[in-house]
Amino acid sequence: MTISRRNLLAGGAGAAILSACGSNTGRGGGGSGPQLSQWYHQYGEAGAERAVQRYAAGFQKARVRVQWRPGNYDQQTAAALLTDSGPDVFEVNGPTLDQIQGGQVLDLTDLLEGVKDDFNPAVLAPKTYDGRVWGIPQVIDMQLLYYRKSLLADAGVEPPTTLDALVDAARKLTDGKTKGLFLGNDGGAGVLGGTPLYAAGLQLVTDDGKAGFDDPAAARTLGKLHRLYADESLLLGAPSDWSDPSAFLQGLTAMQWSGLWALPQVQKELGDDFGVLPFPADGGHGRPTVPVGAYGAAVSARSRHKEAAKEYVKWLWVERTDHQQDFALSYGFHIPARISLAEKATRLRTGPAADAVRFTTDHGYAQPLLWTPASQTAYQDALSRIIRNGAAPENELRSVVRKVTAELDRVKNAERTP
Repeated sequence: MTISRRNLLAGGAGAAILSACGSNTGRGGGGSGPQLSQWYHQYGEAGAERAVQRYAAGFQKARVRVQWRPGNYDQQTAAALLTDSGPDVFEVNGPTLDQIQGGQVLDLTDLLEGVKDDFNPAVLAPKTYDGRVWGIPQVIDMQLLYYRKSLLADAGVEPPTTLDALVDAARKLTDGKTKGLFLGNDGGAGVLGGTPLYAAGLQLVTDDGKAGFDDPAAARTLGKLHRLYADESLLLGAPSDWSDPSAFLQGLTAMQWSGLWALPQVQKELGDDFGVLPFPADGGHGRPTVPVGAYGAAVSARSRHKEAAKEYVKWLWVERTDHQQDFALSYGFHIPARISLAEKATRLRTGPAADAVRFTTDHGYAQPLLWTPASQTAYQDALSRIIRNGAAPENELRSVVRKVTAELDRVKNAERTP
């Protein structure tokens, strides 16, 4: 099963569900010195595998062997980090809090000396714990709202900048052949995740480690998502889910929540007849919001060549800005993790692509490191019941807050355990 970088944005979901053995398809680097093993998850973008092999071959201080790992990559790496046969350097959707607290990954803070401020803070934050950096962001993926200019104009609808306006627009744009909005075939619970909470001016986890949505504004905002479902404004049962722009391109929906990766295809087929927006703000303290995510490069604490591995990560993901820009924009369509690279990338300077870069910088958020899988499951299940079943948001969120608080207490206790 092919995995894409976009999976880390799907409501916090990790990699694909199948498990398989990795393939030793990489070539050793062209340098001398120790041999390093570098793992990547299996990308769907054509040319990505050859590109990372080419990068590795250019490192002169070690022989780097790239492994392309199909299957449930996150599960594979988590297991490998507990053994002596795992990778030296590996790509990771994280590292996770358990991996950091368990001493399974190395502190990479020193690799960013002098350039830390050039990394997008939204994607660097989840890789930072106790003031130290544990993974170097590679590229940024993000989600945003696509809208068809001509359909909105024909219906006399302005591009929505508030959640209330989005609900109204979706209703007005719905007719016999076109739905107003597509948030995924499940109605949005799987892909939106915490985005509506941030749009309400809240957080998943506060800076002091508490549940960040124990607030009436959370119930108000999530209740509006049910209005979309109840109004029958949402497209459900589309041939392809939210990550694929087919429903939008075929005119099945006037607006669709999808990812930056869809933009080249949308632009190719629709020309100038589309625009992009962040998820709209809700309430007086709300703010436009886009979720961002980034796979990062980490170093195993069990590596036999720790210093060489760290030096390689610094060379590839800090010093070689040419490789970083190539990786972001030549194989799929992504934003470099470095602010300076995003600003000067030709393909990101104009039109909707430039808007997307601005949204990421001005309105981007990433799931916090303390937001564990258990918290994610509890919240997403509640969100699904609210959207599709009309469950009372206040009651659902009260239960989620209790579960998340217990999970955060567990994490804090783990911090104190020697």
